[in-house]
Amino acid sequence: MAPQIIHLPDGQKFTVTPVFAGLFFKSHELNTHNNPFPIGWTIVLNTEDAQLGVDGVDGEQGEEDRARRRHIHSFKQPTLQGDNLFISSISQPSSTEFKPAASPTRQIAMMLWVTLYWYFHQPQPSPYLTTDASRLTPEEARPKGEWRINIKRDGVLRGRNLIPKLERMGLIASLDSAVGTNLKDNGEEWSQMFVSRRMFWQIPGRLFLFTLQRASAATTTNPESPNGSRPTSPARTESIHSRHHTPIHSPHQSTGGRFDVDLPGGPPPMTMVTTLNFPIGPFYSSSHLPTYYPPAPLMYTVTNGVRHPIRRKPGRMGEVFYSRYVPSVGQYLSFRVASLTPEPVPYLGPLGPKPVENGHLASLSDTELLQSWLSNPRVQKFWGDYSPDFLSNALSSKHSFPVIGMWDGVPFGYFEIYWVKEDILGQKLGNDAEDYDRGIHVFVGEEWARGRVPAWLTSLVHWCLTDDYRTMHVCLEPRIDNARFLQHLQHAGFAKEREVAFPHKQSYLMKLNRDAWEGPAL
Repeated sequence: MAPQIIHLPDGQKFTVTPVFAGLFFKSHELNTHNNPFPIGWTIVLNTEDAQLGVDGVDGEQGEEDRARRRHIHSFKQPTLQGDNLFISSISQPSSTEFKPAASPTRQIAMMLWVTLYWYFHQPQPSPYLTTDASRLTPEEARPKGEWRINIKRDGVLRGRNLIPKLERMGLIASLDSAVGTNLKDNGEEWSQMFVSRRMFWQIPGRLFLFTLQRASAATTTNPESPNGSRPTSPARTESIHSRHHTPIHSPHQSTGGRFDVDLPGGPPPMTMVTTLNFPIGPFYSSSHLPTYYPPAPLMYTVTNGVRHPIRRKPGRMGEVFYSRYVPSVGQYLSFRVASLTPEPVPYLGPLGPKPVENGHLASLSDTELLQSWLSNPRVQKFWGDYSPDFLSNALSSKHSFPVIGMWDGVPFGYFEIYWVKEDILGQKLGNDAEDYDRGIHVFVGEEWARGRVPAWLTSLVHWCLTDDYRTMHVCLEPRIDNARFLQHLQHAGFAKEREVAFPHKQSYLMKLNRDAWEGPAL
């Protein structure tokens, strides 16, 4: 297997290199000239095959002859349920450069999360199960199984109470939910742990991602990231295109095009960034801790005769609330709350390895973007004409909020995320609308961004399902003549439930169930 580079949602990068019996994850951010050994961790990853008896049939053999035998070999490509994983060793950076993690368990959990992030970006194995009963059934008609990887209590994961802690964090799971009779965590009760793909993509990355804090701002000797310089923001008139191609790195920008202040635990900005009235990114934390906050307790209120839960406020204008690198596109996809400010909203998030194109769009305000997009006949056909109060009305809604989608910081489309219960759709559905069902309105304004529907559609679903675990469904109600988008929705797992008549359109109700969603498009 050739070395691979992982681009994490917060902009961190790791190189994954094959080593003896496993893989080494090398951090790009923690490896400096002061470290004699690469900084990262090593995993042992192998594949365990289930094999039948010698003759391959169970005909008239006895129970012992029919017992499955196990064969373990080196990992070559993912299998449906036969891969085993554990962290075998950790190489920490020098304490003179980085402070140790406040919680070693949290650090190991982060390493496991990053490892799983890499694993579930690998080619998907065949979903079909081969059992004694299905051996003679054509493959496409065989039962399907869940793609999962087994987590072994070995190596670093043999630490006392570590496996139970990871299970309580929600990072790993077991089919055995009994208390068990062993007082320790080394019994059979904790030996069959796993993570499924469906489970992993419902875990918020902000629950586990963080960075180590530098021991001293003056100790680094990395010429590309001088830590003594405080971060500065690009001028509002500076295009993202010129920022990406500047031959000399900004004092606060790494070689990968990511701003240090955007990393979880990045240094607090001391210059122009402090004048911005929104957090820099979803992973920013001056305390170097994960940035996940659980949903608020359940409380009810009544709006326009509809009883519904009190909703948590969305992000502030301009706030980036989602970021993910999409390998098939080679760029970072991010979503931020739309803004009424007359100036363009600066993007300080991570960038992909490709040169940024159409960077002039980053110099437009959201109002200018919407005026341009809604003058496109293709968009007007479904959204109508632009009105001066379009964005202000969207920002004033109590059950929805407006969103700008971006590829490497370049705006490409407009979205609205809403709570179905209080929406006009909820009135049409009645009792079929559950308390935490989400809905999405969409349009792509830029022609160059068309053809990427699976990436941004499944990413919006990804955010909805990780923002609140109580959201069981995500809904869209496209017009019945929007045949192309209906096909995209069905391909993404949405089911056509029924037609719904609105005052302004006849629509199909398209609904995606949480338990039917397997993850975002890669």
